[in-house]
Amino acid sequence: MSLTNKHQRLAALRPLSPESVASLAAAFDVRMVYESNSIEGNTLTLRETEIVLSKGVTVSGKPLKDHLEAVNLMKAWEQVKALAQPDAILSERDLLDLHRIVLTSVEDQHAGSYRSSSVRIAGAKIVPPNPVKVPDLMEELFAETAAISDPIERAAKLHHGIARIHPFTDGNGRTARLAMNFILLAAGYPPVSIPTELRQNYYKALEAADEGDSATWLQFLTDQLNHELDEWLSALEAASEAVDP
Repeated sequence: MSLTNKHQRLAALRPLSPESVASLAAAFDVRMVYESNSIEGNTLTLRETEIVLSKGVTVSGKPLKDHLEAVNLMKAWEQVKALAQPDAILSERDLLDLHRIVLTSVEDQHAGSYRSSSVRIAGAKIVPPNPVKVPDLMEELFAETAAISDPIERAAKLHHGIARIHPFTDGNGRTARLAMNFILLAAGYPPVSIPTELRQNYYKALEAADEGDSATWLQFLTDQLNHELDEWLSALEAASEAVDP
């Protein structure tokens, strides 16, 4: 079944009842926080992430930074869900606010602002642009993204653009994935999380886009979105049948 058909099936189930969405959304939220942080080197397991988020306790032997990253990313994700109403548009100010939340108490000196120094991306072939160029490049990226009608292509463009420009000293990947999911949510799609075991595939797809092969990156994102749609449709349709046999 095509992505369009799955999207239409999901739309037909709306408005989604709070009861049918609650457990599914809660499970996704914890998984997304765990996977997005894990990709960046956070050492908390999925279970430990759930404990930190639900009970507000620290896990023995794990760095305080890892706990703060989990709590911060969940706060930023809640902000995305609150802002990403149907057809909402993500602004640069929104992006900077999300980044501020992601790095609060972790790197306060860099939270919510574009970098002022040069950076390198470990293992990447490209060198991010001079920091002086970052504000203009980000303005151009948002303008180019806004001109794309298809939300999946728009989400892919914004995510890759943030990753390529690397506008922040730290937190680029997490902020890019939040921005990507903002666009998907506002368009009525489920959010996407990148499984930790697909980290290398994810990086390779982004590197392909760096070299001009945007189709490979778009296909990677589409594959993940297809998987998430299957998960949501399976659970929501089962819940709907249980209520109205």
